[in-house]
Amino acid sequence: MRGPARGRTGSFALAAALTRAGTAALRRTAPGTRARWERTNYAGRTVELYAGPASAVAAAVGAARVHPGAGLAVLAAGACGAYDDVAGDHRRGFREHLGALRQGDVTSGAVKLFGISAAALAAGALLKERPLDKLLAGVVIAGAAHVVNLVDVRPGRAAGGVLALGAPGLLRKGPGAELTAVALGAAAAVLPDDLGERAMIGDTGAHALGAALGVGVAACNGRAGLLAHAGAVVAAVVYGDRVTAWARAL
Repeated sequence: MRGPARGRTGSFALAAALTRAGTAALRRTAPGTRARWERTNYAGRTVELYAGPASAVAAAVGAARVHPGAGLAVLAAGACGAYDDVAGDHRRGFREHLGALRQGDVTSGAVKLFGISAAALAAGALLKERPLDKLLAGVVIAGAAHVVNLVDVRPGRAAGGVLALGAPGLLRKGPGAELTAVALGAAAAVLPDDLGERAMIGDTGAHALGAALGVGVAACNGRAGLLAHAGAVVAAVVYGDRVTAWARAL
């Protein structure tokens, strides 16, 4: 029988190895020109995007190995983030995206909001037994995905945030700790290149890593913990949305 420490270590190592291997494979075989896989960061430096999809797929595979519902949520979050990376528009914050939706304009932000939320609720329903716990788990997973993306404004912020926030989850036992280890393994693999401004994970990686962290948190906690984490992520998302709106108004 696999022990708790071995399960966490194996999940961390698998996610990290798959992320590194996926990044290397995409450098060799990604479709399109190299320019298609490059962006200019906040400092004007050219960075590559391979780490985003690589970490998303690695986290999804690692999470699915622990629980299929968790893998679904991570993969969906990464896919919605990828759509925004490719088709993103100038709008920022949920208010602007929802305002556009009321006018019949389905923005990439609206796709992320509803797509990630639906997948998170489905994962929550599979992870938990009681109706309220299912709902709270979905809120935690979706909220974590959006929070990690909100902090992804400078090199290493998203991956570093996942490592810092997820570390306490490794002290627990069971599948929740293994899911947390998946998130941390993928984040640790991308952090050096992210901090070195050689790569960025984009919305693809940020949402996937956030969802991976969220499923770990959801699986680790009972009713009281779910309530606390759900309140925390909702508050963080609302605060982040307001900061975005204020920044655009200045």
